[in-house]
Amino acid sequence: MPDMQRILLIKPSSLGDIVHALPVVSALKERWPAAHITWLVKRQWADLVERAEGVDRVWPVDSAARSWLGQVRVLRAERFDLAVDLQGLFRSGALARLSGAPMRIGFTNGREGSPWFYTQLVPVPTAEMHAVDRYLLVAAALGARPQGTPQFRFKMLDADMAVVRDIFQRKGSSVDSPWVAMNVSARWPTKRWPLSSFAVVLDQLHHDGLGPVVVIGSSDEQHDTNQLRVLTKSPFVDLTGAVPLGCLPALLSKAAVVITNDSGPMHIAAAVGTPVIALFGPTSTTRTGPYGAGHHVLTGQVPCSPCFSRVCRHSPEMECLHLIMPNDVVEAARRRLTAQTISR
Repeated sequence: MPDMQRILLIKPSSLGDIVHALPVVSALKERWPAAHITWLVKRQWADLVERAEGVDRVWPVDSAARSWLGQVRVLRAERFDLAVDLQGLFRSGALARLSGAPMRIGFTNGREGSPWFYTQLVPVPTAEMHAVDRYLLVAAALGARPQGTPQFRFKMLDADMAVVRDIFQRKGSSVDSPWVAMNVSARWPTKRWPLSSFAVVLDQLHHDGLGPVVVIGSSDEQHDTNQLRVLTKSPFVDLTGAVPLGCLPALLSKAAVVITNDSGPMHIAAAVGTPVIALFGPTSTTRTGPYGAGHHVLTGQVPCSPCFSRVCRHSPEMECLHLIMPNDVVEAARRRLTAQTISR
């Protein structure tokens, strides 16, 4: 394998998938420490990739195809030695080809004809493997097999932690005291555990003195938080829309535990080593569960799960999530909080 001086990594979306790709960056840097790595990503996620250790340049693009095509001339001027396409779609494969990189690698089972654009194809032996391990197949094919446990490396910037501390102080709380993060939203409607169940968990945690509970989410998810406030009898710290995306690693690294639907913040929490209690319905814990040890995943056992569908056609509707009992979530949180108290 020749020495790679300039590498283009194409992984534009989504939030969870971007987190899953971080160990590829770590592996490539271990293989070629002097390599300059450029990560092409959708603009909405660029601030998070800016915090990825080992990424030398973040190349943001907009969603429109013309934005991608408009990058071709300037990308070619970068004279990349290697293009790594982890997205595996026509647009990403074509951009790898148009970048001018003489070596282009992607998955054999890439969609929309993307394999046509690669010079090296990486087979995926089974669909039943975690996305992190699947992406690392590409690194291994390049001779960049990680040494030991896959590494998710975020830059924990002092400025980000200062922002987080300030937000907590303005809410009358402390980021350095034990607290529970709760993420009640998800991009797919079928991934959302009932808000009434989250409210029961919140009330029980408050009753047991296990908190405070800090509800996180983007500004687009404020409606869910407002509904939760109606359903719960207990106070909570509302950080919905208050924390910049780039500060999420710093924020979630300070949580004692994260209770969450299958979502991007779930993967960030797992990446920074915070214990996760994840509520899974239509998606596969094997493929996209919180990566690593110390996490607890709950899911209802129904024949059609995982269905990978954004529309539930099962009767009763969304039974896979409704079968998850709030008491089980509270007990999982209690065990993790108790274990952390004992270890201190």
